[in-house]
Amino acid sequence: MNMNEDFTMTIDGKAVTAAQTMDVVNPATGEVFSAAPDCSKEQLDEAVKSSRAAFKSWKKKSFDERAAFLKQCGDALTKVAPEMARLFTREQGRPVEAAEQEILGGAQWFHAIAEMRPPVHVAEDSEQQFVETQYVPLGVVCAIAPWNFPVNLAIWKIAPALLAGNTMVLKPSPFTPLCTLKMGEIFRDILPPGVLNIISGGDNLGPWMTAHPGFDKISFTGSTATGKSVMESAAKDLKALTLELGGNDAAIVLPDVDLDDVAQKIFFGAFFNTAQICVATKRLYVHQDVYEGLRDRLAAIAKAVKVGDGTEQGTVLGPIQNKRQYDRVMDLLNDAKDNNLTLIEGSDIPDGGGYFIPVTIVDNPPEDSRVVQEEAFGPILPMLKFDDVNDVIDRANDTEYGLAGAVWSKDTDKAMEIARQLETGTVWINQNLNLRPDTPFGGHKNSGFGSENGMEGLLEFMAPQAVYVARG
Repeated sequence: MNMNEDFTMTIDGKAVTAAQTMDVVNPATGEVFSAAPDCSKEQLDEAVKSSRAAFKSWKKKSFDERAAFLKQCGDALTKVAPEMARLFTREQGRPVEAAEQEILGGAQWFHAIAEMRPPVHVAEDSEQQFVETQYVPLGVVCAIAPWNFPVNLAIWKIAPALLAGNTMVLKPSPFTPLCTLKMGEIFRDILPPGVLNIISGGDNLGPWMTAHPGFDKISFTGSTATGKSVMESAAKDLKALTLELGGNDAAIVLPDVDLDDVAQKIFFGAFFNTAQICVATKRLYVHQDVYEGLRDRLAAIAKAVKVGDGTEQGTVLGPIQNKRQYDRVMDLLNDAKDNNLTLIEGSDIPDGGGYFIPVTIVDNPPEDSRVVQEEAFGPILPMLKFDDVNDVIDRANDTEYGLAGAVWSKDTDKAMEIARQLETGTVWINQNLNLRPDTPFGGHKNSGFGSENGMEGLLEFMAPQAVYVARG
């Protein structure tokens, strides 16, 4: 498959272009390198109509039959992973090796989700009656995926929705449409027409989709502000909703840690993918007894890590993915400078037009500073001292978000006690960024609601149906 040819949408199993196109920018250069179709309202209608028609037969297939299709999708993705990784790096910015890991991870997700089956509950099986609750598909799913993990987070939606018996219209971010369009090209040779339509478009397409009366369910991953707009739009038709939104995740480091052992893990828990991860460590609370030791180790790692174009040998961290996000992160950085906060910068960044920002550690800023209170979604990490565990738990929880958190300690019982008090959907102890297809992932508070992955994630795409059978 040629990854550099023209990119097409997939509607009703066919390759579809659009009258208008939108530019796709390489974030390492700031220059346009390709174009993607800009879906029209009429084409969206066609996609929804196609999925509604396909739902009638797709929902009648057995779980085993639908699972077999998912496994074929995973196998096909595995075959193109090395080639697709290069395209991924050009549109998303992440180094090629890490890009390929995401694509292969998505393929594994297809296989893992394919093994799942929803429960069947029998409440009564007597001479008088039989009462059973099973789970049935919802219908047509509107799926909107983000730019930070464009392949994986799309598959988090595709695999369970299709396994459950739904059909789907999927929209990637306008910043990273190309790999997703390529997935559509691959999968249209596997899936029946209309089961998975993939369309691309600019800022108008998302609101058109969430307001469209032809959808039964919306699964959205993105910012909290946009998530609130999605929810408002969905209310008009009472569409079912899963929202995976922002986070300002706290990590708590207790004084008994081995600093040499944990420093690398904590660094990449904060800065992997140039910190463009909803569950990255974004506030690092460190006990005062080990604060300076950890700060100096993190600073040394930051100095040693190469920031640059993801296609270059040795690059560890790439650019910010898009200009809009780059400007947001720079605004936060400039605010920290204007308020005379102490900044520790990592290695030099490339000259030129790319959206590069040096890895930056903010040394013990005030709790009320913007760099602590706001989600950066870029390589700025505030480090904050604490000396009282109860106080730091309160500080960690004092946020509108509740996505993930981490606790670092040799005393796992103590760490578990702290973890249970964090108001988040996920907590890691002595690790981070570890997510599994068999374990639910979701947020509390303004980080959204509903689950992705695990049985809970599968059931988000289904509704319980109770059947009562009279006997005798």
